[in-house]
Amino acid sequence: MTGSLSRFSINQMTVKQLSMPELVDACLELGVPGVGLWREPVRTYGLEATAKLIRDAGLTVTTLCRGGFFTAIDPAERTKALDDNRRAVEEAATLGTEVLVLVSGGLPAGSKDLHGARERIADALAELGPYAEQHGVRLAIEPLHPMYASDRCVVSTLTQALDLAERFPAHQVGVTVDTYHIWWDDRAPAQIARAGAGGRIHTFQLADWTTPLPEGVLNGRGQIGDGAIDMREWKAYVEAAGYTGAIEVELFNDGLWARGGREVLAETAERFVQHVL
Repeated sequence: MTGSLSRFSINQMTVKQLSMPELVDACLELGVPGVGLWREPVRTYGLEATAKLIRDAGLTVTTLCRGGFFTAIDPAERTKALDDNRRAVEEAATLGTEVLVLVSGGLPAGSKDLHGARERIADALAELGPYAEQHGVRLAIEPLHPMYASDRCVVSTLTQALDLAERFPAHQVGVTVDTYHIWWDDRAPAQIARAGAGGRIHTFQLADWTTPLPEGVLNGRGQIGDGAIDMREWKAYVEAAGYTGAIEVELFNDGLWARGGREVLAETAERFVQHVL
């Protein structure tokens, strides 16, 4: 199966029960070439230690999650967010990944101004885009499903994400295409083509949509093949748009987290072959 996994990347959150060394060992054992990392476990293990561990293992860091949360109105909070995002850029560069995924942020407490929140995202990108470029990192705006618009991400569609990204050079700002968040949108295929034409598909992530959603919603991303999304269809869209990079599986799922991490990684790799290729 190793050869068929040449574009497969496991997002660390899918198997968050694995320590950093356990994750690396499991990837090597199963022939998984890429990992998407999260800042919190990287910080726990140590930034430089993580970079060395990944580098020595010969693995590729496909993305770092996450930057963003740009929508605060309070000047001190905005300054804090921008400082944190500069650190995220620096961490991505140290880890050797070109892509920092951005979850843009929800509505500030008491606000109902979606337009204003999106404009504050653009203001932040104007500052961070050149800084990311200096470090060899590209920012990837991730639209999240509309159910997250109030508290996590006011960017809900690829159209909205591209309208923001296209204000800046493509080598600074592009988008994340994540099946879980956009599969319902009949305009998304055309927007994937738009993103590809502009060189703005910076990463492609997979998760399935299963119902009923769990209480709290956040940890309801289904294992590949368990839900409603045709993964091959979406892979065809991004490939038709010119994307040839890694395909990262990112699952937030309490049931998967309750199992052995290596078992989940092996299953995810098998599902990738069965339902994506």
